Amino acid sequence: MANIRVALYQPDIPGNTGTILRLAACLGFAVDIIEPAGFDISDRNLKRAGMDYIAAAALTRHINWDRFEEWRKTTGRRLVLASTKSSERYTDFEFRAEDILLFGRESAGVPDHVHETADARILVPMVEGQRSINVAVSAAMIVGEAMRQTVWR
Repeated sequence: MANIRVALYQPDIPGNTGTILRLAACLGFAVDIIEPAGFDISDRNLKRAGMDYIAAAALTRHINWDRFEEWRKTTGRRLVLASTKSSERYTDFEFRAEDILLFGRESAGVPDHVHETADARILVPMVEGQRSINVAVSAAMIVGEAMRQTVWR
């Protein structure tokens, strides 16, 4: 199992979360869901997107941001935020094996206090004029690069 973790800040769309959990099960990384989520964790769309892979995913639920932060600080892990407000491309970033890759809500990203807490901020470069890439696609791209650098060497 990879040491890298993906944290989802108050995810809105169960299908995206299910897709990320499926990816986690297949690639061997853990997922943290920072609640409240915009859906019931037993949602049928989550299950459909994750298919039978969800049972194999290492999932930790955190009741809120403060509890997640308390846990993270005890682990000493670096928090890397995927953000359209960053100027550093994820392909230029040097990942560490213990990083937590944080992805915001599909509808609103993360609030300023969460943005400011991140140890680093990275972005997936896009064509000018486009707003954002689907969070599950972004997570797959960034996790792939992080694992290429730290696991698949």
